[in-house]
Amino acid sequence: MRTQSSATGSAPIAVIAQHDQRALGTGMAALGVASFSLTFPATAWGLESFGAWSLVAVRSVVAALVAGGCLLALRVRLPERRHLPGLAVVGLGVVLGFPMLTTLALRTSTTAHAAVVVGLLPLTTAVCSALRTGHRPSRRFWLAAVAGAAAVLAFTIGQSGGALTAADGYLFAALLVCAAGYTEGGRLACRMPGWQVIAWALVLCLPVGVPAAVVALAHEPVRLTGHGVVGLLWVAVGSQFLGLVVWYRGMAAIGIPRASQLQLAQPLLTLVWSALLLGEHFTAAAPVTAVAVLVCIAVTQRS
Repeated sequence: MRTQSSATGSAPIAVIAQHDQRALGTGMAALGVASFSLTFPATAWGLESFGAWSLVAVRSVVAALVAGGCLLALRVRLPERRHLPGLAVVGLGVVLGFPMLTTLALRTSTTAHAAVVVGLLPLTTAVCSALRTGHRPSRRFWLAAVAGAAAVLAFTIGQSGGALTAADGYLFAALLVCAAGYTEGGRLACRMPGWQVIAWALVLCLPVGVPAAVVALAHEPVRLTGHGVVGLLWVAVGSQFLGLVVWYRGMAAIGIPRASQLQLAQPLLTLVWSALLLGEHFTAAAPVTAVAVLVCIAVTQRS
């Protein structure tokens, strides 16, 4: 009887612990989204002082130095050899590919137009995750994800006047490589601490980032301004390292597809930051789209 009572009493505790873990994971992923929403405005600031190639190379080096310092301070062991291919995918997709492609796009595109990328990223990540891990979300999940992506896409294209630009090629390529990096990073975060995933990916990219930074800085003019320095520091430390630390931790806790849908709110947050920090304007359609997106997020979180 005592054993049965103990087993029965432990069940609610396990349910509460699971609920708390999911709530913590959702909070971590949401913090990551909030950090990412500042990436495009910060990149626009960074481009005031650096060329596109210089900005991406220097940000990767700065982020890698911070990440490497954390690994050394905590005496973290080298990653297992079997994890290296996955870390390489994270590095190529999240550390190098996405920043480079979006920075090139932002030379000729507004941040509002670039938000098309992150508007479609949750759906692309969910598809990539299903192909990579074999996980199959429910039909309701897919319907809500597609509806949310469609709402964000319609809003952001409307904000840019409905015209496609030459930067769209960069943006859609960035969409694909980032989805691959997110998926592989989320998978690795289930096997090792999430912060170590992005930290090792950054360190592995140093042999590319350092010579790229030297060459880029030698060929592109640098005009340091307050905005430029703040933008560089944010995309390097805030977006590239700390944001991905909490993002991968959240994905490991609540799953890649569910976490990816929280990013449906990212374009709208980016538009708010763009208005506040860059003086860009958007129409009254924003509140309507925000409500539609929040409904889609609620549905995906319960699917």
